[in-house]
Amino acid sequence: MTDFKRTDTKQLLERLRRFNQSIRENDPKLAAESMDKMPEQELALELPEEEVRLAVEAESIAMRQDRPVLAIKNNTTDLDIRDPAERETWFERLRAAKPLLDAAIPAVGRINLIRGEMSWVGTGWLVRDGVIVTNRHVALKFALRRGEGFSFRMGLGGPMAGAVDFLEEVDSNNELIFNLVRPLHIADTSGPDVAFFEVALVSGNSKLAKPIVLASHIAPSANVSTIGYPAFDSRIPEPELMQRIYGDVYNKKRLAPGAVTRVETNRIWHNCTTLGGNSGSVVIANEQEGEALGLHFGGAFLSSNYAVRADVVKQLLEDVLSGRAARRRRPATPESGVTATSKLSPANAVPLRPFSTTLSIPLTVKVSIELDHTRSAQPRPSFAPSSVPDASDDEADEFEATAEDFRDRAGYEPDFLGDGEFDVALPAVVRNAADVLRFEFDGKTETELRYEHFSVLMSKSRRMCIVSACNIDGNQSRRTGRGSWKFDPRIPKPQQIKNECYGDPPKFSRGHMTRREDPAWGTPATASRGNSDSMHVTNATPQMQAFNAPIWLALEDFALQHAREDAMKISVFTGPYFASDDPERDGVRIPVAFWKVIAFIHDQTGRLCATGYEMSQQQNLPPEEEFVFGQFVSPQLNVATQVPIRSIEARSGISFGSLAALDPLANTEETVGEGEAHKPLLSFDQIRFT
Repeated sequence: MTDFKRTDTKQLLERLRRFNQSIRENDPKLAAESMDKMPEQELALELPEEEVRLAVEAESIAMRQDRPVLAIKNNTTDLDIRDPAERETWFERLRAAKPLLDAAIPAVGRINLIRGEMSWVGTGWLVRDGVIVTNRHVALKFALRRGEGFSFRMGLGGPMAGAVDFLEEVDSNNELIFNLVRPLHIADTSGPDVAFFEVALVSGNSKLAKPIVLASHIAPSANVSTIGYPAFDSRIPEPELMQRIYGDVYNKKRLAPGAVTRVETNRIWHNCTTLGGNSGSVVIANEQEGEALGLHFGGAFLSSNYAVRADVVKQLLEDVLSGRAARRRRPATPESGVTATSKLSPANAVPLRPFSTTLSIPLTVKVSIELDHTRSAQPRPSFAPSSVPDASDDEADEFEATAEDFRDRAGYEPDFLGDGEFDVALPAVVRNAADVLRFEFDGKTETELRYEHFSVLMSKSRRMCIVSACNIDGNQSRRTGRGSWKFDPRIPKPQQIKNECYGDPPKFSRGHMTRREDPAWGTPATASRGNSDSMHVTNATPQMQAFNAPIWLALEDFALQHAREDAMKISVFTGPYFASDDPERDGVRIPVAFWKVIAFIHDQTGRLCATGYEMSQQQNLPPEEEFVFGQFVSPQLNVATQVPIRSIEARSGISFGSLAALDPLANTEETVGEGEAHKPLLSFDQIRFT
């Protein structure tokens, strides 16, 4: 375990060094001051463990000083940066920019929700009197397109609504809230990540602040800032560094200086420090007129961030207010919501009546896939979906093993993909680590249940698997007969779910997390042991019999086709999402949705690749108020979606370490909670591996 932690520490050190070096390359003045404070250091690979740790500390201090995060108090910048003498460069810049920044700060607010599942969703700022801009993926949390206009979504107990709090500051409970009157425009997914809302001009005795001017000419700059509301982000693979930067204070208005490093046709790159919740933040120039340079929409921690160019936002706003954007829009399918037009109206507009409609579309899907695990010079075979929830053999095995029988199980192997070069650590439960079941085995306290080729972490509160992690060798796969379900003797039986909610309808089926076929490889005896181990109830969660779509079932097999040809190895992590509102049946809380992460060496790039997916069984559950399980059939299909691994981390509270940064969807939007929904996977060619 120590070696894996050290590998992670070295990876963090290299990421910090690359990030700090990129800052210095774009800012000679800051570089000169930084290098005076930084000793020369060797490569991480050449350093002993203790020196690696010290080097990480030194680089993280440099990062926090080169890219600090400041509190905003009483609508003004707070220049009380830690160790101020070490980075006088930023003090000079921010002192000079203070009048410009103090003029912009009151125009930036936090977007709160009314009757929504989340209390707030991102940042917005004034671009015109009565108009606020934010990201499309923020707007879609509570608004949508309907016909030729836009409307608020239906929420908990009625139509959702939004409001902007222009305070929400550190060490203060003061509020300055203005209601969002209506959505004016939400850009198509093919366009920039932009949305506009009409905001009330007056709130009590307060009037809206002066809007921020949108720049017409955008260029790289070493002296910019973001203003927004960073939220705690469990997707960050370096939680301790995040805590040091933000002082464990989140959801409050912050200013973070940095640089615009690249300007592209529709977006800019910047390296100000941001988190989820910063979606919709303004990227503002600290010089000249203090104009907005961009609308922040996403990025990756210790990598780079992205913003929609301000001139793109400006042109779109003009199109919206002139009506040109509405004329170019295509009619969209109606959805449930509150009708609204795209024209500005008085702040005291009369609420419009709810509108809803039901649309049924008959759909037939035919899937025909062949299964072949043999190797040949022919093109790689198509694989067939296999594991499905078990409905027939819900009786546990008569024979139960003893704890000692598992002493030879190696479990999931982090170095499986590449002899140390491509180590992938077992995922870590970070948000609710105390819920991971601990047990005594072979004289040691353990959390990892090791089986043949896979491992499981268990939840104490839910009595089921949190994570199941499996190594798969496609070259050595073997067909094996199925066995019967059984307890794991290493943990108490009351900590495992045997029969409470499982059985014939109306009860649930046992759904494998690690598929039965996945660990069944190696010698005949080893493959048989892997197959048998997968039949422990620790590797199962309750699923409706109709759950599981062909693509979800065959993701592992499809990934094997794209793995390095001379190895055909992948590592797969699977688990349920646990939510506070999960329904209960027979004393068991039933997870509604599931996630999967697959890592492998890509056959074309030769590099470690990781992709994330999720799927829900909500459509197979009957209405919650009647929670009666039986032959309930939803008119909709269960569909898997490819999602950013960071969004899986945020929703599950599980960290996948370096894998999140290797995801081809890593540089998607930042938001509170889940990011913008991705299209359903209706065919394998929709999956992005690069």
